[in-house]
Amino acid sequence: MKPTFTAVIKQDAGVWIGWIEEVPGVNCQEDSREALIESLRVTLAEALALNRDEALAAAGSQYEELPIAV
Repeated sequence: MKPTFTAVIKQDAGVWIGWIEEVPGVNCQEDSREALIESLRVTLAEALALNRDEALAAAGSQYEELPIAV
């Protein structure tokens, strides 16, 4: 099962803006609702990959990965 995140979106001054509640820094602005949702998906995937890469780099050579559910 893929993790699910919450997008908060709204139209403001003729453009669509949105962000992901659970991941700070993932926010986008587009001309249409559909473009915004796709942009949020792409940006979220990139942010998660970057965060993962940084976490593994910081862990060094000996670490353990564990799934944690909330």
